[in-house]
Amino acid sequence: MKYNIVRKMDISNGPGVRVSVFMQGCEFHCKNCFNPETWSFEGGKDFTQGTIDEVLDLCNQDYIKGLSILGGEPMHPKNIEGTTKLAKAFKEKYPNKNLWMWSGFQFDKDLKDKEVMKYVDVLVDGRYVDELHNPTLKWKGSSNQRVIDVQKSLKENKITFWE
Repeated sequence: MKYNIVRKMDISNGPGVRVSVFMQGCEFHCKNCFNPETWSFEGGKDFTQGTIDEVLDLCNQDYIKGLSILGGEPMHPKNIEGTTKLAKAFKEKYPNKNLWMWSGFQFDKDLKDKEVMKYVDVLVDGRYVDELHNPTLKWKGSSNQRVIDVQKSLKENKITFWE
């Protein structure tokens, strides 16, 4: 598994100042994707325990409100194991910080039964659709995408949107 970049201070991918990890590899290839350099599974850097340790260290600042995991596609079968390890380690070390994730897969159809969802607070799901692009939307690029409160959705067994 590979990752593209770790951003030490990101203010555009979730609320507050965050650490963001962009996983490498995506097969969706959405038209006008904002991050096409993450498509190839061959690019990027090796994702190791050292990467997880680095991310956890970066999150150890009071001003860091949480971790965001994006891509590429963090939930692709080639990436989900590493994504799960990172998410679990983050929530174990920082239970009071939030974990946001972006995925082209859909929560109710593809993701709700995956182990990683136990650790995700907010999921922005669905593929980016260029024809539905709206720059006024918060946290998502196109109107078909959903910003889901994962823990509430799992508890209530129905999709609940994050507010």
